[in-house]
Amino acid sequence: MIALPAKGIVTSAVVALFGLIALNGTAAAIDTKAREAFLIDMNTGTVLLEKDADVPMPPASMSKIMTAYVVFEQLKSGRLTLEDLLPVSEKAWRKGGSKMFVEVGSEIRVEDLLRGVIIQSGNDASIVLAEGLAGSEDAFADVMTSTARELGMTGSTFKNSTGWPDPEHRTTARDLATLAAAIIQNHPEYYHYYSEKEFTWHDIRQGNRNPLLYKNIGADGLKTGHTEEAGYGLTASAEQNGRRVILVVNGLESIRERSEESARLISWAFREFGNYALVKAGEPVDEAAVWLGDQASVPLVLPEDLVVTLPRRARKEMKVSVIYEEPIPAPISEGQQIATLRVSAPETESVEIPLLAGGSVGQLGAFGRIVASVKYLVLGAP
Repeated sequence: MIALPAKGIVTSAVVALFGLIALNGTAAAIDTKAREAFLIDMNTGTVLLEKDADVPMPPASMSKIMTAYVVFEQLKSGRLTLEDLLPVSEKAWRKGGSKMFVEVGSEIRVEDLLRGVIIQSGNDASIVLAEGLAGSEDAFADVMTSTARELGMTGSTFKNSTGWPDPEHRTTARDLATLAAAIIQNHPEYYHYYSEKEFTWHDIRQGNRNPLLYKNIGADGLKTGHTEEAGYGLTASAEQNGRRVILVVNGLESIRERSEESARLISWAFREFGNYALVKAGEPVDEAAVWLGDQASVPLVLPEDLVVTLPRRARKEMKVSVIYEEPIPAPISEGQQIATLRVSAPETESVEIPLLAGGSVGQLGAFGRIVASVKYLVLGAP
């Protein structure tokens, strides 16, 4: 039996990125007036701010993001088209709150109803879609909840299509961010509705209620909400230079506070944080020594491009290290996880990513293993 050399944890500083200049000042941090808040970099999934992000809350009209998502799913499956006509019931026509001003007994195109929901926040339009797709608003709410579960929105239960107050109608700031990301990723062909600033129906022109669309910060969606219990809320997304962030705030005290606080937080996210590309998929990060293999080493690679979100001030002290137990015994299969890449920097938690073997390494034959063992006994090296 051939003994394996004693293993050691190897930490090789493969990159000393951006120098070793010490940082000054305190960590990037921000508070918010919002009762609940969640801010995430969509490109990397890095959470930039969270405040009671998993506390159940009334979403008010931000519920209509899920109403639209269910419709988008029906369109994608081919069970519905934008030109389909849906009838307006008396229930939809009579519904109070924000309205598209549909007429009872009429039939309206799905695309117009979507604009009525997204731009005008029409409760009546939401009910027309719900009844047209599921037969009743209650049945549609069940679909909304089951869709939420499929998306991983574990803190969400929907009881209607509008966000009308109901003690059991709840979601979380984190769940709404998940939903916003799902719309952007899964239904990009319909996302443009959220950036349209006005829609006219029956000669009644209404502007989009999203205040960020009127500010020069790259905002292009999604939806406001307000009830007495919920306060003023907004689920928003903005993109600058190919980088996208998603923000959810709720529980603010006024329209003005919602507008100012949302703009402040999104501007802070773009100003204080940056995305940094470190390694491309398949590009060798390091070489790991191999024991009793037909090759002396194996390249370590990542399966996907590595981009990290960091405070801009912490960038100068960012370090990348490779961690593994040396040497790695053969045989090794290509794609096998054999090491870890650790990214660390001040003001942020370390990130660890699995490193894979960039190729296969076979095991030496019996004679080769004997020679390697003798070499190790004599020279002390594998």
